[in-house]
Parts: sequence; C-alpha cells; structure tokens
Amino acid sequence: MRHDWTVDEIEKLFELPFNDLLFKAQQCHRAHFDANTVQLSTLLSIKTGGCPEDCKYCPQSVHHGTGLERELLMKKEEVVAAARRAREKGATRFCIGAAWREPKGRAFELVLDMVREIKAMGLEVCATLGMLDADQAQRLKEAGLDYYNHNLDTDPEFYGEIITTRTYEDRLNTLRHVRDAGMSICCGGIVGMGESRRHRAGLIAQLARMQPHPESVPINMLVKVPGTPLAAADELDAFEFVRTIAVARITMPASWVRLSAGREQMSEELQALCFLAGANSIFYGEKLLTTGNPEADRDRRLFERLGLQPYREPTPSSRRMVNAVD
Repeated sequence: MRHDWTVDEIEKLFELPFNDLLFKAQQCHRAHFDANTVQLSTLLSIKTGGCPEDCKYCPQSVHHGTGLERELLMKKEEVVAAARRAREKGATRFCIGAAWREPKGRAFELVLDMVREIKAMGLEVCATLGMLDADQAQRLKEAGLDYYNHNLDTDPEFYGEIITTRTYEDRLNTLRHVRDAGMSICCGGIVGMGESRRHRAGLIAQLARMQPHPESVPINMLVKVPGTPLAAADELDAFEFVRTIAVARITMPASWVRLSAGREQMSEELQALCFLAGANSIFYGEKLLTTGNPEADRDRRLFERLGLQPYREPTPSSRRMVNAVD
C-alpha cells in the first residue's frame, strides 16, 4: 500500500481517459471489497448553528446570513431514539455532529454519554465535534467511539480561500490526537468550491500520504446554500466528480470511499457511475446535518436497480483484505 503519492502523480491519474480510469479504479476496488455492497451510515446533527468558524460553504457559520437558527444540544434520549431508527432502516454506523469549534465542559460529558448508549446498541459510532485535544480524543475512545470525522476540506494551497478561523495544522493536529488514541479516522474533503484540478489532486495527496490511510474518505460535492459565500460557485463537471471518486479509490484502495454531501442534487445515473468508480459507502437518511439527502426508500430502490446490497457485518471483521500490488 503506497503512502508516497506526489501531486504530479495524482494529477496524471485525473488525466487518464475516463474508461481507463474507471477500469483501474474497479480493479483496486475489487481487490479489497465486495464490489456490490455499500456501507450505510446515518448522520444526525445534535447541535445545529452558531458555529464561530467562517467556512465559506457552511450554513451553520455565524458569519453567514443563511437564516439557520441556532439550536441547543439535543437530549440524549432523542439521539438514542434516532440511532435506533437508523439501525432499523439498515444503517450500521451512526454519526453525530455538533457545530462547535471544539467541545467543552458539560456538553462534552453529555456527548460521551450519547456515544456509550449508541455503542451499546451494536452500532459503530462516529462523531464530528470540531477540534480535539489529546485528552478529549482519549475519553471518546474510552466511551466507545469508533470513528472521528475531521475533514481537511481541500488542499493546503487553496485552504485559505475557504477558511481563515482554523489553520490546516489545527486540522492535522486533531487527526494526530485521534490516531494516538487508537480510533479510526473519517477524513475527506469538498469539491466544487472553485478549486482547480491541481487542488483536488493536492487534497487526495494529503489523504493518501497518511499512514495509515483514513479508514473512511468522504468525498463531498459542494451544496450551494443561499447566504453562504459559495452560493454562486460554478458547477463542477459531473465527470470530474466521478474522476475524484476514482482517484481516491486508486490511491487509498482499502478505505471506504463515501459518496457524501450533494447526493440530493445527483441523478441516479451519476450515483451509479460513482459506485462504478469505487464509492462504497453513503450517508443514508433524509438530512446531512442541515442539507438534504435522498430519502432511505429512494436509496433502497436505486440499490435494487443496480443489484447493490447494504453492508451488514461490522466493518473491521468482514472486509476482504487481499494483498494487492498497486
């Protein structure tokens, strides 16, 4: 498994003829996974709005006038009930997200209780709570958290065009604390924010040079929310999005590549191409934090048409890990 990808090498993958790129991605995919299964995760916003960060894509930022009202932290009973419903609909991983710069005080203690309760239900548990210090990461691990989501968003060169309130190194430090605590990482980015293909290659390079690679790699298509600075961003070419999925699969062949935000705006044909390119995980349900997501029944019908099956077993124990030559 390679961890020394250069940006130039990755950019050359992007430049391959489309059919060749997808063929190479399928080879990598089938060497490590059942090509006809998709892992299902459900994401719940447990504390919405009022975030002090200035991420230009985010409707939850206090810096943008999106009309999104700030909400208090949900009660544990409500979160556990939502996790139970997600499990009944086929999700194997339940993710909780809070619009914080970093978790603090009593709120963090309540999140730890939520993690314990969800883990006791037999679900994998993921959280995205902003920046963590080493002690917080260790306490989340002890509570039973399996994954921590902390996206890089884009490559270091373009990052300053999107966010100024948190540095790239801040993000990398949180990921180091998560790794040191023994948790798996869910880390990817957003495309369609006005970045160049070189920037997309730079993002993939950052992820693919991690040792080990992130266990889950969400690839998000920008959701253009009115009131955010990126509401008028140019549309990313659909084939370029599929190429990004394929390049992520080739460079991180044993990671779950998640087709994440933006699915509400994607045609079924585009989603099918993404699965062909190596996407094998989705967020399942009606909402991703504050933006829409295809409803579970629609996803089930699409799976039936494509012959895809939900992934049922706990992720670490049933993944087909085959030593492949990259």
